[in-house]
Amino acid sequence: MKFLRYGNVGEEKPALIDPDGGIRCLEQHCDDLCGVTLTTLQDLAEIDWRGLPLVAPGVRMGACVADVGKFICIGLNYADHAAESGMDIPTEPVIFMKATSAICGPNDGIVIPRGSEKTDWEVELGVVIGKPAKHVSKTNALDHVAGYCVINDLSERAYQLERQGQWTKGKSCDYFGPIGPYLVTPDEIPDPQALSMWLKVNGERVQNGSTSTMVYGVAHLVSYISQFMTLQPGDVISTGTPPGVGMGFTPPRYLKAGDEVCLGIDGLGQQLQLCKDE
Repeated sequence: MKFLRYGNVGEEKPALIDPDGGIRCLEQHCDDLCGVTLTTLQDLAEIDWRGLPLVAPGVRMGACVADVGKFICIGLNYADHAAESGMDIPTEPVIFMKATSAICGPNDGIVIPRGSEKTDWEVELGVVIGKPAKHVSKTNALDHVAGYCVINDLSERAYQLERQGQWTKGKSCDYFGPIGPYLVTPDEIPDPQALSMWLKVNGERVQNGSTSTMVYGVAHLVSYISQFMTLQPGDVISTGTPPGVGMGFTPPRYLKAGDEVCLGIDGLGQQLQLCKDE
């Protein structure tokens, strides 16, 4: 089942996609796609969609999960991306946090931060936690996943790599976390390590990869992170990007106002973003 949130910023309503591709409002059955609701998605999936209000096409889509508690990112999780970044393959997952204030809808646009000259793109598989996970094994880790989504883990490389401190400030600018359009339940994604992914800038395909080449797969990541912190329903894990980011080109290529970014992952939908200056 595919779930989404639609409506104006701050006024989003929960919905599902019916078998004909229509958007059906779930407002009468749940307040939002967050917290405890994520533990009962199967109940929502069993609702007779024909009795749900049909939403007019063309509505704005919000992030497909609300009230995210932790936005956890994994760095250098594709060997070929580590190589293009000039960094070694990590011997264990590299974890950093992205501010939840960066989260926005999948098509809301990319705002180039004031003074930025190195805003970069990264298509990534997102994992949304559906029930608490603490010290879980790899064998049981996927039982704690509510679903999967597309994330563009945008980065300002000068802020991230050329200034003092950790990566967080280069990853957390406003509009640097488009999530969605859909939260897709695991029954539609039986193997999260077999998904093709891509990203285009102004129509040119610059990233073309597969989750099969992750250094650490989804089950490993959920299990690993749960050893250090309890994962809660609504937490989001962004699992890393394949090669083809702007930083890896010779010379490097970065986003500017007027650029168009389109990205997607098989079975999870796609995002379309227009870049503009802050």
